[in-house]
Amino acid sequence: MRSSKNREAILRFLSKTDSHPTAEWVYEKVRADIPGISLGTVYRNLNQLREAGFVKTIGMVNGPEHFDAIVTPHPHVICGNCGSIMDLEKTKEMRKFMEEAGKASGFDVCEVQFLGICPKCRGIK
Repeated sequence: MRSSKNREAILRFLSKTDSHPTAEWVYEKVRADIPGISLGTVYRNLNQLREAGFVKTIGMVNGPEHFDAIVTPHPHVICGNCGSIMDLEKTKEMRKFMEEAGKASGFDVCEVQFLGICPKCRGIK
């Protein structure tokens, strides 16, 4: 994959955030540095970065697809109400849980996503 100014800006932004943004959010942030960039260009570059292994997708959460610059397998917790996504630490207990889930299902479990309701949506500050 050849280097491009747009792709480098998108990857740089994703690498600096711990959120799991949508393409539209990436577009809004990158557009501040590159005013002429289009949403289509952001989508194309995100897909190229995904295919090259530099980013991954979390999947569709409350509609749009979300992206993550941390490509090593790790668990997430997702709010079923607002769609916020948070990384979870892959602790010894989490690895054991994934191992047991794999034994029970016959799958090679490499990532886990938990669905819940975040503190903000529950009204906890």
